Amino acid sequence: MVGGGLAGCEAAWQAARRGIAVTLWEMKPTRMSPAHQSEGLAELVCSNSLRASSTANAVGLLKEEMRRLDSLILEAADATAVPAGRALAVDREAFSQRISSALEAHPRIEIRRELVTELPEDPLTIIATGPLTAPELARSLQSVLGEEYLYFYDAIAPTVYADSIDYDVVFRASRYEEGEGDYLNVPLDREQYQAFVAALVSAETSPLHAFEKALYFEGCLPIEEIARRGERTLAFGPLKPVGLEDPRTGRRPYAVVQLRQEDKAGQLYNLVGCQTKLRIGDQQRVFRALPGLGEAVFARYGSVHRNTYVNAPKRLTPTLELRSRPGLYLAGQMAGVEGYVESAALGLIAGINASAAAHGEDPVAPPRETAHGALLAHLMDSSPKHFQPMNVNFGLFPPLEPGFFPPPEPGLFPRREPGIGPTPGRRRGKLAKRDKQEALARRALAAIEGYAERVCARVS
Repeated sequence: MVGGGLAGCEAAWQAARRGIAVTLWEMKPTRMSPAHQSEGLAELVCSNSLRASSTANAVGLLKEEMRRLDSLILEAADATAVPAGRALAVDREAFSQRISSALEAHPRIEIRRELVTELPEDPLTIIATGPLTAPELARSLQSVLGEEYLYFYDAIAPTVYADSIDYDVVFRASRYEEGEGDYLNVPLDREQYQAFVAALVSAETSPLHAFEKALYFEGCLPIEEIARRGERTLAFGPLKPVGLEDPRTGRRPYAVVQLRQEDKAGQLYNLVGCQTKLRIGDQQRVFRALPGLGEAVFARYGSVHRNTYVNAPKRLTPTLELRSRPGLYLAGQMAGVEGYVESAALGLIAGINASAAAHGEDPVAPPRETAHGALLAHLMDSSPKHFQPMNVNFGLFPPLEPGFFPPPEPGLFPRREPGIGPTPGRRRGKLAKRDKQEALARRALAAIEGYAERVCARVS
């Protein structure tokens, strides 16, 4: 096990509790990453990094599933929680200490404080070294994957739910192609384009961490940085209208914001070329001002930051093993997810799968309807050409069956009757947003029970 962050610690715990002897390698304090300050395992950068606690929120659901799978990370988080309203925030030092103590005390876990510079030759290895992987180890992994399948910078554009887009305004087309194409297009006239540029330039951006100062290069400039280079720069760049004609006017727009389908089910659309460092409130204000996106519901906000991750759809199997080297698992952000909770969840899955392999058993996949299954489906089913890491969100889940609204689970959801729209971003006659999310969560929790029963059978 290489990496003592949340994913590595969770993977080590899951494997050890299933009778597997584990060596956990952690480079601190031999080498400290730019993002961390303490020598503790499972160090968090901020106390509220575990985000929303409500089970009707996708990340809250993911945490509840992890509790039912005997997650060490969630046990420590619940035990060290501090008041934070609707979020799960923790005392960072107590959280790290609790996890470190649990791993140090386990008889089947050995912790080595050394830097790993080459991929280990062990038949079963989990790499969970996070977004700031040591350059030496990254080069070793890159030599196995090929340079085109390992990325060091993460330029992410916002993603919105398909049913929150106004299809009376946008039109479907691909450049220079007749008939319906693969993209949704937001047409802008000159005045609308100028207003969009002005909004980008005046919006507030999130501050950079010290280790991100030299991040920007031409391939992943934030859209607001491009806009600052001149009023028409975007119109000749990511918003260029060439090859596109609005079928309702028969004319080419002054500029176009394109949206690309993000998932097989067509529930998510990515704003092409709109990677951004704008604060979340400004992203909502600026992008909802675009024609057709006035009621846009965001599944993911844009960001630009340092990250080391693989092209998961191309390089990983559903068990999180490298296709080119069975027995070598990737977990955490390196496997292609965003966020501490999502990283820990992949560590949990990798630990369970590696344990099954060590016992000579076939792995058991989490059901597609669960938050864990939805994350894995994103890694496996996304287009390799456009793959980007993703936080868990309900847009990754399979659609609900018509009329599906499972019975409430006591203690997790408030008692209330299901509602029918309209709500922001939803069309009249469809299940209201929160009711839909609760239905997805209830379905997921029902599905996780059978999986938990099977994979926890060896836990001791």
